[in-house]
Amino acid sequence: QVQLVESGGGLVQAGGSLRLSCAASGSIFSINAMGWYRQAPGKQREMVASITNGGMTNFADSVKGRFTISRDNAKRTVYLQMNSLKPEDTAVYYCNANIRSLLGVPAVDYWGKGTLVTVSS
Repeated sequence: QVQLVESGGGLVQAGGSLRLSCAASGSIFSINAMGWYRQAPGKQREMVASITNGGMTNFADSVKGRFTISRDNAKRTVYLQMNSLKPEDTAVYYCNANIRSLLGVPAVDYWGKGTLVTVSS
């Protein structure tokens, strides 16, 4: 069984910063891409940022220049550093990871339960 556990959400004023963490645990042979998605009230879930196991990153246009993503492969953890936060960044942020549990078994996407980020104006 694989688990993704997020932490670091909370309430912050516009212009402030937050750092989200997501740690993977359980039966893990290898982790491919890891990333963050978010879902605001009444909106669809959208990709925020992703990072491959080789360190290549991808960002939504709305967060480019403000958010950075990084990972510690030894700790099986992905981070999202969010700077210059705006009220429109308010959402539940979900961690996603493509994980192979055993050698020879196809990799599967796993999701965390989400952490709430609220940015006040």
